Amino acid sequence: MGINKQLVKDKRIQTKPVDFSFKLFNADGTKNGKVTRMAPLEIEINGYKKQIDVAVTDLNRMDMFLGHDL
Repeated sequence: MGINKQLVKDKRIQTKPVDFSFKLFNADGTKNGKVTRMAPLEIEINGYKKQIDVAVTDLNRMDMFLGHDL
């Protein structure tokens, strides 16, 4: 799961540092960079709420990436 670093900046979303950085790869296998910060967010889908930590990264034109099926 990831959130675009530009959205975090624009919306002034609080972030926290990760204990260790890790490399991130795009779905096509290309490198995206290192994740050094996480954003704790609360999501709600059909009345179900959950607190999640999402990686702050460069997602180009997308705001968030929650996952995909292989």
